[in-house]
Amino acid sequence: MFEKAYLDIETSFGGEITIVGIFRPPDDLIQVVQPDISRRTLLGALDGASEIVTYWGHRFDLPVITRCLRVNLRRRFQSKDLADHCHRHGLYGGLKAVEKTLGICRQTEGLTGMDAMQLWERWLAGNSHALKTLLKYNEEDVVNLYLIEKEIFRFDAEAESREPAK
Repeated sequence: MFEKAYLDIETSFGGEITIVGIFRPPDDLIQVVQPDISRRTLLGALDGASEIVTYWGHRFDLPVITRCLRVNLRRRFQSKDLADHCHRHGLYGGLKAVEKTLGICRQTEGLTGMDAMQLWERWLAGNSHALKTLLKYNEEDVVNLYLIEKEIFRFDAEAESREPAK
């Protein structure tokens, strides 16, 4: 059993979910690609989780999942949006900006959500390399959520150690 699942989705230009990525530390990565994305496959991939961790997930990923798959993950799981926690520590911007500030590197450096949608379109047009790149991009998104959360915990622990004893 695991407690946390780090989740990120990719979408098409039409707003449909193209990839669901889930990372369960220490090394369990699940990526479901359209047309295999369904309520059943999503809930199966999250089986055993008690908490979902996202970045801007309360504003994007989870509402899109609710709209497309008719499942409200915030009702089924505890949910943490790391963007809110990052803001409390003065870390602003999107996921890639926070990664850069924290010194977290990517092999897909420079790719954006817009690029992810374009990669999907290229894959649909027959470019198999585009899907490989898109899957790597999604993998780095979900694994880096875990790394960002570890940094936030470290910041919190350092702040607590500086507080005077009561």
